[in-house]
Amino acid sequence: MNRTIKFWILLAGLISACNVGDRYVRNEKELNMPESYRTEPHELTADTVMLDWKSFFKDPVLLGLIEKALNKNNEISIALMNMQQLELSYKQSKLGLLPELDLSIGGNRTWLSKNSLNGSLSKEFLGTSYLDDYNATVKLSWEVDIWGKAKKQKEGALASYMGQKENLTALKTRIVVQVAQAYYNLISLDEQLKIAQKNVELSDSTLVMIHMQYASSLVNSLAVEQMEAQKKTAELLIPLANQNIEIQENALSILCGEYPGRVERSGNLESAMPETVFAQGVPANLLSRRPDVKAAEYAIVAANSKAGLAKAAMLPSISITPSIGSNSYRFNSWFDLPGSLIKNVGANLTQPIFRRKELKTNHEVALLERDKKAVEYRQSVMIAVSEVSDALVRMKYTDQRLELLEQKAASLSKSVIDVLLLYKSGMATYLEVITAQNNALQNELEIISVRKEKLNAITDLYRSVGGGTDL
Repeated sequence: MNRTIKFWILLAGLISACNVGDRYVRNEKELNMPESYRTEPHELTADTVMLDWKSFFKDPVLLGLIEKALNKNNEISIALMNMQQLELSYKQSKLGLLPELDLSIGGNRTWLSKNSLNGSLSKEFLGTSYLDDYNATVKLSWEVDIWGKAKKQKEGALASYMGQKENLTALKTRIVVQVAQAYYNLISLDEQLKIAQKNVELSDSTLVMIHMQYASSLVNSLAVEQMEAQKKTAELLIPLANQNIEIQENALSILCGEYPGRVERSGNLESAMPETVFAQGVPANLLSRRPDVKAAEYAIVAANSKAGLAKAAMLPSISITPSIGSNSYRFNSWFDLPGSLIKNVGANLTQPIFRRKELKTNHEVALLERDKKAVEYRQSVMIAVSEVSDALVRMKYTDQRLELLEQKAASLSKSVIDVLLLYKSGMATYLEVITAQNNALQNELEIISVRKEKLNAITDLYRSVGGGTDL
């Protein structure tokens, strides 16, 4: 028995150095990363991008909302559970090389036929019409890892775990950005409401003046009606802004893992503006920063491991199953050693034959899946570079638009003052007053919209170049 076990162990050791499947190596030439982004308006430092959200965002209320979302958001809770499941799978995969050891203890009694040979012998020698059998066995089962299957399983499980870890980081980063942008939208809606209320007050004062002129027969009723309509136009913005504010508060509450309710905020869009300094470098840096890109690469590693396991399934496998125990037909002599001792050793060599086509197809499918993951990885890299370029472009042109809108706002503000003075002196019509006020209102609303766009672009750029949060 010892010689047999030694022979099979020696044979396994001689061929266990064989491994199936190639190890994954990133193909830099295939990625063909560009040397720079399409638009690079800033001279940037090397490590600013690694700022976490606590350092990047400045508004204390926003920081509190982000922290609440990271702790209570339901999507993050589910992702954490998924990661725990994969961590258990990885721990289990590390045990693939260990043999299985089973203990079996049992006893049974069989009543034999009187007309059978066993029944007549049992009656003659044992004096009973039944036969007892007591058995206790320790069995060792070990499949020799000839082709490195355990290593491939461990490699694939680790890649899946690390990929889920990066997905969790990407999810947290996405939640951070969504909370920030929802908060900015809420502040912009507050500012829209203030502008609407200010314009209602301005329309009221203008309407009073027109009523006085109407009483003095200086204008007709059409002027009063037109000014009333202009006032209603400003008033209509108030319920719309309140409606959008409550809807945005509800969405932000859900992001923070709470039921819909009022959300506190402070400051305005200008004071909420984070620092627009980013580490940019070259697009290749995204490969080590973006969690979604890293997760896509881990998916290739996992698929590559599955392809190796599919190939190993076509090859022969060797298993060794020694066992030792005690067996007796009498209970009182069950563990009477060495008389009741029983030993067994088995070795099996299994080579699939008629399943060859099925296993080959499985291997081809696994290879295609690996190639598909490689294409998806390249696509994720291209999207990452595109997102950075998009955010840079948006930042560049929102700055230009804001500059022009602020210049326009100064002109329109002066025009409103001038037209009211001219109207009082009879040198301008009420239609010119309405037009000037309406243009100023629309321009103020557009300034708020563009400022919000700039905030969103800064936040998107922060996420796109790899900033955000780590586990």
